[in-house]
Amino acid sequence: MTQADDRILETLADSELILSPHVLSVNIDYSRHYLSTRLGKLRDAELVERVDDGLYRITDRGRSYLEGDLEAVELEE
Repeated sequence: MTQADDRILETLADSELILSPHVLSVNIDYSRHYLSTRLGKLRDAELVERVDDGLYRITDRGRSYLEGDLEAVELEE
């Protein structure tokens, strides 16, 4: 997990919105391309889900990670 991953998850959780990599990039100061890559990794870990082409929202598992109920080490298993 990277600092960007935490920022993505926090932004999705705080806003409770479905967001694109472009909108995230404007709000958290990472490039759209980098965020697209990270969103793919977060999706593989089931922390976010793609709800439409290029649109993502946080999952319950993602919220559990933010709340400290799920450790980053557990995501690598």
